[in-house]
Amino acid sequence: MSIPDLLGRHRIVPVVVLDDAAHAEPLADALASAGLPLAEVTFRTPAAAEAIARMSAHGGVTVGAGTVTTVAQVDAAVEAGARFVVSPGLSAAVLRRCAEHGVFALPGAVTATEVITALDAGVTVLKFFPAGTSGGPAAISALAAPFGQVRFVPTGGIDAASAGDYLALPSVLAVGGSWMVPRAAVAAGDFDRIADLTTATVAAVAAA
Repeated sequence: MSIPDLLGRHRIVPVVVLDDAAHAEPLADALASAGLPLAEVTFRTPAAAEAIARMSAHGGVTVGAGTVTTVAQVDAAVEAGARFVVSPGLSAAVLRRCAEHGVFALPGAVTATEVITALDAGVTVLKFFPAGTSGGPAAISALAAPFGQVRFVPTGGIDAASAGDYLALPSVLAVGGSWMVPRAAVAAGDFDRIADLTTATVAAVAAA
């Protein structure tokens, strides 16, 4: 299944910060068992590449790399087994390297100019970041009007209470968030809590 199809199927992307790569496998177990076999592991800690490798080897979760801003990070992510690469902004160099590796790229864009730049590069699925401080659902709705071919994955400032407002928009493919994988719970090894939060999230999306 392609990454856009996977995003459209699950509609939620857990955005994970892992401080200890040893937590990668139990986190993958928790997500998979709760019905959300998908994760974006951010390059915000030294453990990111190893965590991606461990989760990828686990086999039950499709893993992407997040907060990717350099070509070197693209290389590290792909070497670790990442199936997709998420960037907070639009980098032509990162897009080129992802294309060279044949890995799906999800760059960030919040303005019409950035969307046009992405379209010129052949990209039609875009991260909208930071969603909460960039106008939220209203801004996405307005931006989608002239760009009907674009699908957005808003991330940043989204929680369980606001996710539904974004998912109700036809232009939104999925939303990214960390409310079901809080960093403190991951660091504490509280994977039962993560499984419960993820189960509730999956149920809420299904109900919507």
